[in-house]
Amino acid sequence: MLKFFYQSNRIVCRSTGRLFSSFTGIMSEAIDVKKAEIALEKQRKKEYKSRYDGSKKRCNWVTTPPSGTTEEGPEGKKACLEPFVRIKRKKSVVLLGYAGKDYYGMQRNPDVKTVEQELLSAMLKHKWITEEAYNMPQSIAFQRAARTDKGVSAVRQCVSLKLPLELDVPALNTDLPKEIRVFAVRTVTQGFNSKNDCMARTYTYTLPTIALDKDAWKDTAVDTVMEGYRIPREIIEKFGDVLKKYEGTKNYHNFTIKKEHLDPSAKRYITSFTTGEPFVVKDVEFMVLKVTGQSFMMHQIRKMVGLALSIIRGHENIDMLDKAFTAERIYIPRAPGLGLVLDRLHYDRYNRRYGNDGIHCPLTWEEFEEEIQQFVREQIYPIITETEITDKPFLNWLEMKLSNHNYAGRSMDDQENSEDEDEWQDEGKATKKVTQDVDLPENIVNEEPMKSVS
Repeated sequence: MLKFFYQSNRIVCRSTGRLFSSFTGIMSEAIDVKKAEIALEKQRKKEYKSRYDGSKKRCNWVTTPPSGTTEEGPEGKKACLEPFVRIKRKKSVVLLGYAGKDYYGMQRNPDVKTVEQELLSAMLKHKWITEEAYNMPQSIAFQRAARTDKGVSAVRQCVSLKLPLELDVPALNTDLPKEIRVFAVRTVTQGFNSKNDCMARTYTYTLPTIALDKDAWKDTAVDTVMEGYRIPREIIEKFGDVLKKYEGTKNYHNFTIKKEHLDPSAKRYITSFTTGEPFVVKDVEFMVLKVTGQSFMMHQIRKMVGLALSIIRGHENIDMLDKAFTAERIYIPRAPGLGLVLDRLHYDRYNRRYGNDGIHCPLTWEEFEEEIQQFVREQIYPIITETEITDKPFLNWLEMKLSNHNYAGRSMDDQENSEDEDEWQDEGKATKKVTQDVDLPENIVNEEPMKSVS
């Protein structure tokens, strides 16, 4: 700070001894001094040497160093001299299909073969996800649209998670089993959830048409009965009428486990349940059923098919279907899981809001339809039909279980359900254990009460 005093009617600077005759001169001197101080400070900063050596790359410290590395790090750890790279990730949705015959469902479970385990392993190998994300998928907001049961397949399954922007889908498929195929990856909104944003799901169920006709093989051996049979049109129409009774909002507590009649989540809305046209494979006639609903509970679709077959085959009358929706507890047979396929997921609300915003694409997948259908023809339906023709699991189920089913007591099929009840826990919790006889759920979503939509 400059100080001044008067001497002989003149102003004198104490620091420099200079004489000034006016205030302008004083200000000019003050500015010169300030500039000198600033220059001195800059010179001092240039002479300071930082402790950081910019010639060294940023390191990730690891316990086991790469071969030839001797540099010591914190707490005796070795330095991995690979540069640290931050990868930008965005919320994405992965479209995939799989044949589920040899898998214990979609969801990853310890010590069993699942679709999710194969998918995450391939993603880790190709650096789509980190090892931390592989061990804790919730850290990258991983969510499946539907949990499919043991042996159940999917044509258009979706999972949402955070992924890098640049991905090589064909390369990933080379490290997936041939029964699993990723068709496409698309970026979505940050808040997208493949389960919660799905408005409806469509499943198909493939079965031999002879299963609808009890009189076609009651005096014939199961091993020779299927070839050459063609179902009459009137049986298909009658079966369609039975399936139509499922449509609308109803209480399905008898079509799953661990649900009571007063539980609001037992109410589900079914949009449609129809029969398709029969088709022939190796002289054996098959038919595809198609059901669309907002959501489905554990075993729900398989029990719906089981009860409808019991009625059409004459084991029970149509009144049993109405009784199943009442508060009374009855035990409904569960059809085999082989023919059940998750066909389509409906994201209508998301598509209307974001599909044409100029940033995101609608989740309709038309441009991949040819690849999807080729996968279905090669991997999904041949496994279903060939297994049925060769091993006849559906006809064996009709003969051994459905014909002996007890709706009021603990049947063989219901005993399997009781085993599931011991093993199964709600979504988001770990299963206690998984054994060879346990079926994982078809799809547990939207636990709120179902509402009818116009």
